[in-house]
Amino acid sequence: MALFRIDRESSLPADEVWRRLTAWERHADVVPLTRIVVRTPPPSGEGTVFVARSALGPVGFDDVMEVVTWRPAAEGGGLCRLEKRGSFVTGWAEIRVSPRPGAEGSAVAWREDLRVRWLPKAFDRVLVAAARRMFGRAVDGLLSSPPPHPHA
Repeated sequence: MALFRIDRESSLPADEVWRRLTAWERHADVVPLTRIVVRTPPPSGEGTVFVARSALGPVGFDDVMEVVTWRPAAEGGGLCRLEKRGSFVTGWAEIRVSPRPGAEGSAVAWREDLRVRWLPKAFDRVLVAAARRMFGRAVDGLLSSPPPHPHA
């Protein structure tokens, strides 16, 4: 089990941060060697299923995710929980977005329990370090540029 957390602050309001972080297709713009296919029709919500395909040439894997909790940040804080349902990558991820108390902008807490089948526990620390760096850069990239409207 590779459990990690990423915290970020943004000058943007919570609803805009939420919109940027939950535009699933855009995650492919900030995660190297990955493309995203959303299998369910918009808008996003509980039951949304999408697949992150990470590959280098013919070698790759699918990270299948389903949204199991969806509370948008339109009225204060938001929470999205994803269950990873792939045959190679399992676990869960939670994205929390909340207004910063007493300040403009918002806070992001991204928690994830990442499991890679057949990877021995001895590699958990390395996996946590790599995942924290990759997902931290992804969050930073998603926050730095808006997705096109009207995707919510």
